[in-house]
Amino acid sequence: MKHRLFLLATVAFLITTEVCRAQSDATRLEQVKQLYAAQKWEDLARVAQGTPGQPAELDYYRGMALARLERWSEARDAFSRGASKAPADARFLTERAGAEYKLDDYRAAKKDLQKALRLDPADSYILEFLGTIYLLEGNLEAALKYWNRLDKPRLASVLAVPATKTTKDLLNRAVTFAPPGTLDRSALLETGARLENLDVFPQWRVELSPAEKDVYDAKLRLNERTGFGPTLLSGAVAFLSGVPYQTVYPSYYGMAGEAINFASLLRWDSEKRRASATLEFPLFCEPSRRLRLFFDARDENWNLTETFFAPATPVRFVNLQRFQGGAELHLVESGWWDWTAGVEAVSREFRGLTAPPPASAAPFFTGGTGLDAWMNLHRRLLRRPERRFTIEGSGEVRGGRNYRTGLGGFGDVKGDVTARWLPEARGDDYEFLTRLAGGHTFGDVPLDMLYQLGVERDNDLSMRGHAGTTDGQKGRAPLGRRYLLVNSELYKTVYDRAFFRVQLGPFFDTGSIADPSRLFGSQKWLYDTGVVARIRVLGSVSVLLSYGRDLRDGKGTFYATALH
Repeated sequence: MKHRLFLLATVAFLITTEVCRAQSDATRLEQVKQLYAAQKWEDLARVAQGTPGQPAELDYYRGMALARLERWSEARDAFSRGASKAPADARFLTERAGAEYKLDDYRAAKKDLQKALRLDPADSYILEFLGTIYLLEGNLEAALKYWNRLDKPRLASVLAVPATKTTKDLLNRAVTFAPPGTLDRSALLETGARLENLDVFPQWRVELSPAEKDVYDAKLRLNERTGFGPTLLSGAVAFLSGVPYQTVYPSYYGMAGEAINFASLLRWDSEKRRASATLEFPLFCEPSRRLRLFFDARDENWNLTETFFAPATPVRFVNLQRFQGGAELHLVESGWWDWTAGVEAVSREFRGLTAPPPASAAPFFTGGTGLDAWMNLHRRLLRRPERRFTIEGSGEVRGGRNYRTGLGGFGDVKGDVTARWLPEARGDDYEFLTRLAGGHTFGDVPLDMLYQLGVERDNDLSMRGHAGTTDGQKGRAPLGRRYLLVNSELYKTVYDRAFFRVQLGPFFDTGSIADPSRLFGSQKWLYDTGVVARIRVLGSVSVLLSYGRDLRDGKGTFYATALH
């Protein structure tokens, strides 16, 4: 009986205590609301301070008072206590983001605002706040992703800085946003695609500055490439960048201010002579439509000692002379996708065979003339500007015919997907790149139409631990009519000054190549790893250096080339 009475007394005491505490909290809450209306922040912060178990609403008002007093760390703590008690209330996350913003913790502020936006997707303040932070970080595309939901930012003016040599009419057609309209994210992406298509603006960016309330001035900052180069020195560097491997690049950009560009390559290497030239220009003065006319002549020596597996007399040496010319049209449909169509005629001749190849290998060494056409579709598959993460892909279909007995019609299908991630909020101090590529050729084709996995100046399927030449002669890299390749690399900027920029990091390549004839191929899956460096010189030419090691046989390969 005594135990029951004690238990009842305890329960009554607890209930009474809780009722008194609730009445006390309710009284305090009413008092802090009055203090908030009177803007008495010191008194409000004192009265709203209570036990850890006090209602979340008191934590909210205390955080608001501390924010008004610019005691940002304390305000953040108060909002954090409230958020733990009321996780479905977006106010605590939004206000905590404000304190974090004032503490220059943009990363935490963005994280809280993203959570708050999931709780209240229509909150205009959250959208405006997120856009502002991304703009301050120099991430305009991410800012527009949120501002555009509010039909912002409105434009007062658009100005190209500095003035360009490209005609105003052509530039105006390339820029798809103008006052008094809204700077839309899709328009920004399409403008970028059109400027890239003109091929005279290697770098560009848009800067926004407030003109008046909710209205902005837009400055289009353009790094224009005209003539032989922006300066005589940079033009000379670009022209002579290939001299270490017996190549020069005579080029001239932006003729008559109409983005008419001429680019060429002259290589006097006795093992792989080459002369090529392209002339490209906007079709009908339209930046989204670009026509390229090209010609390419080659005189190459091939050494197939390590890559041709004929059971009979092996083909160790062959000379290839090839001439090709054609036209290609590139069309930008939007900032998300573009496509290319082209046609070319080819003439080739094989010389120097010491003995006739086996009958099964004869098509690989058969010359003659040919005609082929292709279509390529490029698509941005995913863009997460707030994460600075993109995935884009392309696919190409090619078909044609070689007019020589033993050959005939052929087809080719290939594609690739590339992912790029810049993990930091601004700049590109770190950069991750991964590319998956594959292709398959149908029908009999000559030697120079085979894929190859290795580093070689005329090849873009890089296995960076596999050299593409033997004593300067092509044919060392694994060859075949179907392949799969994965390239992954990480770059870290280790030096960045006025004239040079150096990025360095590890890479890993893996892939395989095969041929239905079994006369070519990698035989096994390939694995390469090593170090790669990108050196930007005078903002006009990039030098690529790599050292890769084949993990199967332990051989190392050093490779250097200039990128234009």
